[in-house]
Amino acid sequence: MPSPIVLSKVPGFDPLKVPVIGVDAHLRALERHEYTAEKILERFALVAPVPPQASFEASGQGVLKKEAAVLVGLVQRQEVTVLLTQRAAHLNTHSGQVAFPGGKVDPDDSSAEAAALREAHEEVGLEDHHIQVLGRLSPLETGTAFRITPIVALIDPSHEIKVNVNEVAQVFEVPLSYLMNPAHHRRHRLEHQGQVREWYSMPYQIGDQEHFIWGVTAAMIRNFYTFLSV
Repeated sequence: MPSPIVLSKVPGFDPLKVPVIGVDAHLRALERHEYTAEKILERFALVAPVPPQASFEASGQGVLKKEAAVLVGLVQRQEVTVLLTQRAAHLNTHSGQVAFPGGKVDPDDSSAEAAALREAHEEVGLEDHHIQVLGRLSPLETGTAFRITPIVALIDPSHEIKVNVNEVAQVFEVPLSYLMNPAHHRRHRLEHQGQVREWYSMPYQIGDQEHFIWGVTAAMIRNFYTFLSV
């Protein structure tokens, strides 16, 4: 079987132009009682994080991974939402892409959780007292030499967003019910020079703007769905 392709190394790669090869509408959508704070805590207490079902890029063999962490923030509104950002267009890597708040684990960070909270504060102004960490999902390794740990947490809806324009272009929220419905999980496949790569996308429309959730962010969402549905 051809080895996985690192999408970031494909000349002229545009995820918006890669055809959809399937949609997972045959899988059941999670119901709201399955992703309450209590249920998520119960899952973390009883079930070890499952191996990632979805990945983004190929892992380099023998490459020392740089640790990173992101905050999968569940805003506790009447309908629970997931807090996401659109990265600033001028950034050197993954510019303009949808992402969770997060970044590299610094030497001064005591844990992946500490790194995710620090980055969330730096990027969108989230204060620690508005966040309750529930647990961590299995890390994802990327071909860009990062091992990213998703930290699942509750966010108090009274929080105030303060966007760091040097890193973030926009902050928005997507209903968790939308993301926990595999009918919105689209699969893509690309072949290039004998290599192949598959990934998910989950486009979400807010007014006249479509937010194209894909790649590592979509993979984390898919793995969160898998973790809760096992």
